[in-house]
Amino acid sequence: MNTFLSWWKTTPLYIRIFMALVLGAVVGKIWGEGAANLEVPAKLILRMLGALAPPLILVAVIQALMKTEVRGKLAAKLGGLLVLNTIVAIVIGLLVANVIQPGKHGKLELPAPKVTLSSKESDPQKKLILETMEKSGWKAPDAKKEVWEQFLDNVPKSLAGPLVENNVIGIILLALAFGTTLRKVKDRAVTTVMQVVDIAMETLVSILHGIIQIVPLGIFGIVASIVGKQGFAPFAALGYFIIAVLIALFLQACYYLTRVRMGSWVRPGPLLQGCRDALVMAFSTASSTATMPVTFQCLWTKVGLRERSASMGSLVGSNFNNDGTALYEAMSALFVAQLLGQNLTLQQQLLVVITSIVASVGAAGIPEAGLVTMTLVFTAVGLDVRYIALLFTVDWFLDRCRTMINVMGDMNISCLLDGKTREEASERLPDTLAAG
Repeated sequence: MNTFLSWWKTTPLYIRIFMALVLGAVVGKIWGEGAANLEVPAKLILRMLGALAPPLILVAVIQALMKTEVRGKLAAKLGGLLVLNTIVAIVIGLLVANVIQPGKHGKLELPAPKVTLSSKESDPQKKLILETMEKSGWKAPDAKKEVWEQFLDNVPKSLAGPLVENNVIGIILLALAFGTTLRKVKDRAVTTVMQVVDIAMETLVSILHGIIQIVPLGIFGIVASIVGKQGFAPFAALGYFIIAVLIALFLQACYYLTRVRMGSWVRPGPLLQGCRDALVMAFSTASSTATMPVTFQCLWTKVGLRERSASMGSLVGSNFNNDGTALYEAMSALFVAQLLGQNLTLQQQLLVVITSIVASVGAAGIPEAGLVTMTLVFTAVGLDVRYIALLFTVDWFLDRCRTMINVMGDMNISCLLDGKTREEASERLPDTLAAG
């Protein structure tokens, strides 16, 4: 057992995901419709991700705003560039998804509507009593409900949910999660509000890390379930989805380089060459936060930007600049809607734009940020969040691609802030010149 746990922790997540994908497909093919119940782990993981998403975004944005030291005209310019880049990214994603329509190449069956006990009840008086009790938080017992379904009902959909609904089991689960995690920092001295926010963020991210560790189990279950019930048709569409996302990310990269060429002294070729270490690290780590120091050094010492411009774009802007993530989430919503045979109206797609912008802000410090915040986007347009599990199978690759775009967005912001005039050699620090 210890050997397996050691292997599980040391094996990269994408390898575990790939193995779960293959194993799930094999089990689903062999077991057929009997594999339907294996989607329980995916439901559980998505329930926990959905509960963590709102507080994570809240604390991440608070943390970013408290640590950002930008004021005046520079803050206004930085904010304008960040919003413009994100809107362009989402519009590109929606256009590509509407033109290619990757979801049309596959089909998913909608879940059957749930029938509650109150709707079966023929006595109007009893029906009224049951409806009143259900509105107060009581749930009608279902003798046919499996044990795992009853357990899943008690897993919190939000952090505040168990407290409002008097869900004792949910409260206990939250207490176990936070109590175990906070033991690691129980002796840390807290003297400022900033330290409280930092501890809150560390605690939430630590819990999220634990959830991410069991993502391969969810992938195994959802793949086995879908293959068992519907065959490989839904996964055939994922190939078109990957191509569509890569095309959209490429177009966003072209937009960045065009803006750099027109709005700064930097030229696209030298910029890509000078920042290639940052781009490679972004792809290999799938983390724009881990890449921040490398991005800053490349922009400052190799490209030759002013220190202030390099730091604003790479260190400050990266907390809000997640264009690749926003693009991916918007395309994912359209893709799943197309798979389900649903056509999102223009108003719903505008809602996707707004929600994607809000969800992507401050998500740079969150591991697997796209999967966490995607629950907010899906919920906003009425899509079943359980179908996000289908995207787990390709997210490990697309996450690396969109992280590169996130970093390119930081590079773009830094260059535009630096302007059309290059800093004179005499103005640069001697060690900067030596490094360049």
